[in-house]
Amino acid sequence: MRKTVGFIGLGVMGKSMAKHLIKGGYQLNVFTRTKEKADDLLNEGAIWKDSVQKLSTDSDIIITMIGYPKDVEDVYLGEKGIIESAKPGTYVIDMTTSQPSLAKKIYERAKAKEINALDAPVSGGDIGAQEARLAIMVGGDKKAFEECLPLFELMGQNIVYQGEAGAGQHTKMCNQIAIASGMIGVCEAIAYAEKSGLDPANVLKSISTGAAGSWSLSNLAPRMLADNYEPGFFVKHFIKDMGIALEESMNMDLNTPGLQLAHKLYEQLAELGNENCGTQALIKLWKGEK
Repeated sequence: MRKTVGFIGLGVMGKSMAKHLIKGGYQLNVFTRTKEKADDLLNEGAIWKDSVQKLSTDSDIIITMIGYPKDVEDVYLGEKGIIESAKPGTYVIDMTTSQPSLAKKIYERAKAKEINALDAPVSGGDIGAQEARLAIMVGGDKKAFEECLPLFELMGQNIVYQGEAGAGQHTKMCNQIAIASGMIGVCEAIAYAEKSGLDPANVLKSISTGAAGSWSLSNLAPRMLADNYEPGFFVKHFIKDMGIALEESMNMDLNTPGLQLAHKLYEQLAELGNENCGTQALIKLWKGEK
């Protein structure tokens, strides 16, 4: 599939993902609310489109990596949005973490317009995006997934088709639930190491590769020790994701106490002014920092 790709949303992860598509030989149209964020890509050959409507009209495949479900709904279902503007036969791929119910709504509206819609949220943070090692979880028609697989392979390594529309988003909720409680464990382990007089960096050498090992422990714990709170993934976006997971869990009558606690702690962290920090900033609650 060597067609023109439109990419909407060039944030911490989106810009790196879009760059891989250019390197992979795709002609790339881009749009984002702040044009300056596209400068690097424009210098590498991407073409600027000044609206969602124009990008949608001029692209064969459209990928979105934006902020919140409200943004996704506006971009896809608005009066001059993707579904109203894209040509029949277009593939639209939302890689934002969003609501499973919204993914199904977009799929149905797209299908009525003969547009192929996939929900394909990702995990791996800024490093995974930069190194094209993202985990990509895909929902929608399997044939559309197979057609778009070459694009996914330029951005990620662990690419799994999960099922019908919304299945990708449900899988991402599982991912975020596992991370949520795990981040509390990482913070408590570091706090314990410090309180007991150990060198936390040395402790990580022992525990990162054993049964306690996790992506967060290997990649985010060192940032915690370095007081590096730059966002690989924003606190405000993680709160949004956990909110979706809590709502979906309640709809299924599923009790998730670990998720509830993590959500509460991250909300406290945001109230202290850390909503634009990376998720590793949770350690501040144990350090007594603001």
